[in-house]
Amino acid sequence: MNIGEARKIYSAKIGEFWDKKLELAQKKKDLEARRGLASDDGGKFSEEAAVLELSYNAVTEKYEEYKSFMAKIMEMHSCIANAESAKQQGEAMKEYGVEMSKLLEVARRISRGATVPAQDEKKLMDYSMELYMSAKNMAMLNKMKEKEECDSLWDDEEEPKERESAMDIADSKEIAFDAPELVDVADVMPSAEG
Repeated sequence: MNIGEARKIYSAKIGEFWDKKLELAQKKKDLEARRGLASDDGGKFSEEAAVLELSYNAVTEKYEEYKSFMAKIMEMHSCIANAESAKQQGEAMKEYGVEMSKLLEVARRISRGATVPAQDEKKLMDYSMELYMSAKNMAMLNKMKEKEECDSLWDDEEEPKERESAMDIADSKEIAFDAPELVDVADVMPSAEG
């Protein structure tokens, strides 16, 4: 079972058990109110209170088990998502560094008087008009030197691929520990009453 499936399934179960806990707590409260109004119950209220208490405890125990499991899942999900996010940020920084080195190389080539492709000049202008103008000014000082023809630094570029979100990647990972058995609320209560 992957994390995304487990989050969905166990969230629903936690909700069911929470609703049942509230219902049983209300029944206990109502029973106490009825017990206070009755003068002599002949042990009827005590037996009903014991059954309610056992049911409430059984539902609470299962609720806490599911809640604890969900906390582990969420911690695992957060760790995976954070690690993936850090990995993606590292890749983005690497790409940025490559892009910056290309832009600086274009500026260097222009400042030395080399002829660079128009698309490279445009990328440098788009990045920083000040850097472009500085390179062009340096080129004016070097215009007497022999001009070098340069190829584009961006010819080998491929289209940027769509990255999967860190949350989606974390959701798709398998759970690394055993999940508690899924049971219905109705299945827990009769065992407490028996």
